[in-house]
Amino acid sequence: MPRDYLSEFLPDLEEFREKTLKFHRKEMSVAEYKGFSGGFGSYAERGGETHMLRLRMAGGQITKERLQFIVGICDKYHVERLKLTTCQSIQLHHLRAEDLYDMMAAAWKAGMISRGGGGDFPRNVLASPLSGVQRDEYFDVLPYAQAAGDYMMGFIKAVKFPRKLKVGFSNSPANETHVTFRDLGFAATPEGTFDVYAAGGLGINPKLGVCVAKGIDPGKILYYIKAMVNTFTTYGNYENRARARTRYLQDTLGEKGLVKAYQEKLEEVSATEQLDVDIAVPVLSKTGPEAAVEDKRIIPQKQKGLYAVFYQPLGGSLTPAKAEELYHLIEDMEDVEIRLTPEEGLYVINCSAGEAERVLQRTADGADTLFETSTACIGNSVCQVGLRDSQALLRDCVEAVRKENFPDGVLPKIHISGCPSSCGTHQTAGIGLRGAVKQTPDGPKPAFAFFVGGCDRRGEEILAETGKSIAIEDIPRFFVELGRMVSSENTVYADWIVSNQERLDQLIQKYTA
Repeated sequence: MPRDYLSEFLPDLEEFREKTLKFHRKEMSVAEYKGFSGGFGSYAERGGETHMLRLRMAGGQITKERLQFIVGICDKYHVERLKLTTCQSIQLHHLRAEDLYDMMAAAWKAGMISRGGGGDFPRNVLASPLSGVQRDEYFDVLPYAQAAGDYMMGFIKAVKFPRKLKVGFSNSPANETHVTFRDLGFAATPEGTFDVYAAGGLGINPKLGVCVAKGIDPGKILYYIKAMVNTFTTYGNYENRARARTRYLQDTLGEKGLVKAYQEKLEEVSATEQLDVDIAVPVLSKTGPEAAVEDKRIIPQKQKGLYAVFYQPLGGSLTPAKAEELYHLIEDMEDVEIRLTPEEGLYVINCSAGEAERVLQRTADGADTLFETSTACIGNSVCQVGLRDSQALLRDCVEAVRKENFPDGVLPKIHISGCPSSCGTHQTAGIGLRGAVKQTPDGPKPAFAFFVGGCDRRGEEILAETGKSIAIEDIPRFFVELGRMVSSENTVYADWIVSNQERLDQLIQKYTA
């Protein structure tokens, strides 16, 4: 029987209400409140007058019921901004303190419990966004991600972690969820098993994960999660917060020592607990007639006659009005739902050909090129710890590039993080940017450091290397010049960069000099 987390967590909300009011009376510092509120999936925004709320949803699955709730709560409380995140969740922004308690309680009762959405807790569990419908997937990993997410919420009040614990599931080598460099990752194999990776992570001092197990039975995933929890709480650093992430276990234990420690914990858990899961993977009965439906944003599913439609609002910034439009668009479509991507976009899945065409038409306001699908964190206009405005930079770059009318693919998808926390996953990209300062003869200037050469595909993982910083005002011109360079050779960036790394380095040097 599923654990009743609502009854378990709901009494905690009164303390949240009291401390939020205390914060607004200036009786708690920003740091004190941040340390408390993060455990409820909420943070005060820059300036401390408004708040955000992060809704937990394993695998980024948004059913019609969930979407209806989000639309309704946005309308009731006059929410101005929604943000899709790289952890497959939705953030509600610019919330009033007096509304926050009621909004949070309502979301929890609707099945979107934000407890542990921030702070030193297990975070939202990721899954490949097209799990269950992707033609080339090894198998559907979403039910396993949801089982993991439910299980991990049980640690929120029971275990004191050194820092957050991020877990992901991937259904193919595409590795969109970065399972090979998360705190714990489950990578599906062609044999219907998982390979398990541990102690990876982005941010400061990023590391690829270490393979700690191969070919495991999917029904045994909870043993491997509990083993990671026990490894982290035993060997994790509780004294130095800057080093209190699983990736530092590679430094303290070494790779072989980490594998040994993890296997020891796994043996202990296997001998003392009963954590087998028997998951019935849902089967979609809906089909549709085969039809000639062709568009770069329409993806044929493995189910006959069904399609997924990709939609990327610029920078993952979704207006409540657009969310409402999407809901009314799909509310009468059988079995249609939304899946959030780990790169701030979404898919509308299980559409018939006609439904896909309608969704395509109503989402024409989103990204139209690969470059426009770029990822950007919320940035320092909202985030307390943000150094630079990632969203503004992306908008400026897109505006400058659009004037050039480059063919699609001439510029790559980029990833922008406003600070070293890597919420924009800049280290995974071919070109990534991180908020920084550039020293100039005229003094320091706001800038972004460039990261080059990253790759997240399983078996080809590379963390991007950092270079010098480019002043913010120069970055749109950089991408215009790069686009002109690539388009002049009648090719796309993915092909061009193979033999032109030196020319890219020279161009970066031009703007960093």
